[in-house]
Amino acid sequence: MVLTVAFERVDFLPPGRVTDDTSILTIRSLVAEPLCTWRDGRVLPGLLAAWHHEDDGRSWTFALRAGATFHDGRRCTAEDVAQTIRDHLSGLDMFGMPWAYSRYLAGARITPEGPGMLSISTPAPVADLPEILSEFFVLKPGADGAATLGTGPYRVVALEPGAEALIEAVDPARAPSRIHLIAERDPDNRYRMVLEGLADAATNLERMANPRARAPGLTWGEAPNTLSVMFYLECRRGVFAHPAARRAANHAVDAQAIVDELFHGMGVPAATIVSPFHLGHAEAGLVPIAPDRDLARRLLDEAGGGAEVLIRTPLHMPEKAPAISAMVADGLRAIGLDPRIQEVADRPDYARQVGRGQIGDMAIFDSSPASTYRVLNDKISSAVRGQWWQGHDDPVLEPLIAQANRSLDETARAAAYARCLRRLHENPPWLYLFHPVEAFAARPGTVPLAIDHRGVLHFA
Repeated sequence: MVLTVAFERVDFLPPGRVTDDTSILTIRSLVAEPLCTWRDGRVLPGLLAAWHHEDDGRSWTFALRAGATFHDGRRCTAEDVAQTIRDHLSGLDMFGMPWAYSRYLAGARITPEGPGMLSISTPAPVADLPEILSEFFVLKPGADGAATLGTGPYRVVALEPGAEALIEAVDPARAPSRIHLIAERDPDNRYRMVLEGLADAATNLERMANPRARAPGLTWGEAPNTLSVMFYLECRRGVFAHPAARRAANHAVDAQAIVDELFHGMGVPAATIVSPFHLGHAEAGLVPIAPDRDLARRLLDEAGGGAEVLIRTPLHMPEKAPAISAMVADGLRAIGLDPRIQEVADRPDYARQVGRGQIGDMAIFDSSPASTYRVLNDKISSAVRGQWWQGHDDPVLEPLIAQANRSLDETARAAAYARCLRRLHENPPWLYLFHPVEAFAARPGTVPLAIDHRGVLHFA
């Protein structure tokens, strides 16, 4: 049986490249294995089947899954895993900017202790090491040079980079036995392929012109994503240096109205810096900040009154960024601010500018890590001052982050993160907007499919 699926992209990134592209993540998850498996904030075994820690989280030992074998027949060893980690520590993101992984594991000793055992020791405790490793997939170059050799349930039979691939199940009893992956950038064309029988399923159909125009007879699936669409607020200077002004902005903007008007209702309003599927969010018990422009005006008065606000936006990433920015500007204008929108055409350079703190008074962005640890330490903590930190400095919050970073027990860590998230709900560093909903469609008779909160399509 060959199942044909239309994706936005079909490609294999080089080893050491992390991505939040859901097409690439789905394909990676079929061909390779993550070192650890992330599932709604919890971390489960992956290629690393078991682990334990000592010395308050400074020393970790990991055991590889027994029998893990690359698709060319070669055994996967601890040295392969160690090299994968080293590749990620020196890797660059899609904008050519260094990842923060090298900072998390600064001074780490990554040591194969035999073919099936690996140790990692760090100068300081890293309680969230398994969650960090859940973003790493072990892939090696195949005969054509592309990183297509993994240890996952499917092997690559044929690949035309950027266009299509054919993969087949390692276990002949697995269904589907073969999957034909086709790249089609236009979401309406992907949908049309399913309607016309050219594909059995298609992903990322939330991006269609009207994702609610669904033909009867197809099977649909959808799930909110961990990604956060948000605005960084300039906390070092200007109007948003005052906590009351940041709170005012969150009360001034109706995130649900943005979701309804621009995205056909396919989004979930955000309550804090991470999604409901991140570790600590359920324990925090938060609801989104309610739109209340009367309260927003009072808070703005407390912060010193109206001011000009420079809003920076790219043309895409997030989807419909200029339209979102226009609706945000309307909300801010309604409470007495004077917004001006500045568009940036070069998206990679826009990301680099944000990384340098060139955000005007506020800049739309998306926050993609599924790790609460990463969001707090890359973007929020004034003690760390990571790449995406925009000046937020809260003396109440910092001890809470430090405590969470030291909590090795998962239940205790979730509770510690919950305290951080509640504080960030009370004293927001960002304008919280929404988490997108992703959708797929499948023809009748297709094997059961499901989409998780990272946007990965799963095949029964």
